[in-house]
Amino acid sequence: MGAAGSRWAAVVYNPVKIDVDALRPIVELTAVAEGWGETRWVATSVEDPGAGLARILVEAGAGLVMAAGGDGTVRSVSEALVGTGVPLGILPSGTGNLLARNLDLPLSDVSRSVTIAFTGATRDIDIGEARIARGDGSTDSHAFLVMAGVGIDAQIMANTNPALKRAVGWLAYVDAGLRAIPVSRPFRVRYRLQGHNEHSAHVSTVIVGNCGLLPGGIELLPGASVDDGLLDIAVLQPKGLVGWLQVWRRVSWQNRALRRFSIGRQIIEANRRGGAGKTITYLRSAGVTIGLDDPNEVELDGDDFGSGTAVAFSTRPGALAVRVPLPVA
Repeated sequence: MGAAGSRWAAVVYNPVKIDVDALRPIVELTAVAEGWGETRWVATSVEDPGAGLARILVEAGAGLVMAAGGDGTVRSVSEALVGTGVPLGILPSGTGNLLARNLDLPLSDVSRSVTIAFTGATRDIDIGEARIARGDGSTDSHAFLVMAGVGIDAQIMANTNPALKRAVGWLAYVDAGLRAIPVSRPFRVRYRLQGHNEHSAHVSTVIVGNCGLLPGGIELLPGASVDDGLLDIAVLQPKGLVGWLQVWRRVSWQNRALRRFSIGRQIIEANRRGGAGKTITYLRSAGVTIGLDDPNEVELDGDDFGSGTAVAFSTRPGALAVRVPLPVA
């Protein structure tokens, strides 16, 4: 352990979601106990949701950067840490906390989250990148840690009621989905997996994931792993309400229940190969490019990123160091 003050940590926090007066003493006491210097604190804003702040902290010599907030804050802070070797500590607060769920991090025990950030194991995970082509010919690139979507998935994220989200958490997405599904219309996409030929399909949404677990233990992308160097892709083509009910049955029961058994995992892997008439086709690749006839909504880790005419998804294997619980002896 280094001398006190020889290394220091930082907290990038979302002031809308974090009670910084309650969090500060927990972090400071843990830092002192573990021999770290004074922690630096910076608040996110609409102008800088975390990436710019975290980049400055890394350049100043931070040995650990903690992201305190929801999935959007974690995603933005991570953009600045990719490839630096500086570990990310996750102090979850918000609706989904999807990366924390997928890494088996505590969701409501703040003291334990802080302890893991300072003393946990460091796991190198993949990070997804989305290069979005806009209707005006411009492009912009962003990172994502959990899932990205094009189509109704992104429309649901964009139209979720903020007040309801604060009141009932992730169930607000169900409300948005129930409003979006009846009026949604399939649209044509052209998609090409890395190293493969282009395919076209009429879809309701295409989801690209770095990991696959949703709240409630729902496996949207069965078998997805944050450190396999691959993206998992779900092409959803439900036909009417019955089709959406089949999607729900698949992700809420089959993906979770079948994975418990060897034969079930074989069935899931067989289904991954897809085929005509399926409501969900599962694919896996290091990258996928999606082209659109007309602009459509794009979301990354639950945040609305506007509309695009094409999106190129790729992955950077093991590019982000994250603090996770120590393995049980």
